[in-house]
Amino acid sequence: MNELAELSYALDTFYFLICGVLVMWMAAGFSMLEAGLVRAKNTAEILTKNIALFAIACTMYLLVGYAIMYSSDAGGILPNLGVLIGGENGVDAVTAGGDDAPYYSMRADFFFQVVFVATAMSIVSGAVAERMKLWAFLAFAVVMTGVIYPVSGYWTWGGGWLSELGFSDYAGSGIVHMAGAAAALAGVLVLGPRKGKYGKDGSIHAIPGANLPLATVGTFILWMGWFGFNGGSELKLSDVASANNVAQVLVNTNAAAAGGVIAALILAKLWFRKADLTMALNGALAGLVAITAGPLTPSALGATLIGAVGGIIVVAAIVTLDKLKIDDPVGAISVHGVVGVWGLLAVPLSNGDATFGSQIVGAIAIFAWVFATSLAVWLVIKAIMGVRVSEEEEYEGVDLAECGMEAYPEFSVARVYGGSGGRPQSGGYGAGAPIGQPHVE
Repeated sequence: MNELAELSYALDTFYFLICGVLVMWMAAGFSMLEAGLVRAKNTAEILTKNIALFAIACTMYLLVGYAIMYSSDAGGILPNLGVLIGGENGVDAVTAGGDDAPYYSMRADFFFQVVFVATAMSIVSGAVAERMKLWAFLAFAVVMTGVIYPVSGYWTWGGGWLSELGFSDYAGSGIVHMAGAAAALAGVLVLGPRKGKYGKDGSIHAIPGANLPLATVGTFILWMGWFGFNGGSELKLSDVASANNVAQVLVNTNAAAAGGVIAALILAKLWFRKADLTMALNGALAGLVAITAGPLTPSALGATLIGAVGGIIVVAAIVTLDKLKIDDPVGAISVHGVVGVWGLLAVPLSNGDATFGSQIVGAIAIFAWVFATSLAVWLVIKAIMGVRVSEEEEYEGVDLAECGMEAYPEFSVARVYGGSGGRPQSGGYGAGAPIGQPHVE
């Protein structure tokens, strides 16, 4: 019996770690997606942001974030150095049996949680692209990953008041994705739109990204990583029920992404008269975000429909935010925020233990906390060091201004205001439309 318990512990720990590795790989997906959807002159800086924010997230969550989010497990809000994660499980505890016996390593739990924090921060990166100071962004990342995210995480996954209320968010449509979008929205409002994006007459100019093949590869990487994101959130694999649950979660995750692509592509064709690639990419990510709050309880067909609704919502949200002159170069707020809310509200449709009331309260609470605190932090950073590069630096590209290098130095072209190698192009959303080309996060 003891050997069986140890084997199950080893299997569940290994599964947890591998799922964490898949989620870590999503950092590469975000990097490629964002790099493909910004102009060439801003590529090196966006890549620098993505690798730096991952490192900051890992360090801040180790120092304080994990203890805040899981204070009962980590020895208090501010643990002593050397007790940052908590004591590891011993053989006696594992083999004791009973409901309280641990079934995976504490270090595996930390590793899985820390890559989620980095995912939330990655959402912010694309929304503020092409005009934010690098070090202002990194300063915000310190506070977001060390304090803001862990507090609302404690309310939910840490056993706080939202958990007691019955709020249900299996893998983080609200806790991770909507939270990242709320922080991004606050940053975008403080930052303002890119130069040339909106005309004085109310027109919207497309600012196309530099590399759509790269953006597509990034989307496929994110799709793949999401299997670890949702599958790992089952937390266990070593018994029949858990193994069946994991299989259902992965099937539903894939089905929702497919439904999102199909719905977004059809809507784009009907609305814009073109099969818009960026909307197809948006649809995939929207389907994934939508199913993340409840990937276990729907049928595969139900998951497809949930993802399809997400794909429809994201197309409408991108167009609407553009009309409101909220400049989000990669569509992060629409994909992760607006669709994140839909994901939370979809849970009670198939999960009898969830209620619309608790889901609405949870969505409002998480959004209000993250948006308000993020707005305050952005304003403090703006007062201390500024958040936006100069107009000349934006014109030349933040690669040179912030990093002193270019991502594509062999393709040196004349920089014309509004984009590398050319003025802003009107169009997008179908041929001849007066509003800007959509992008994704």
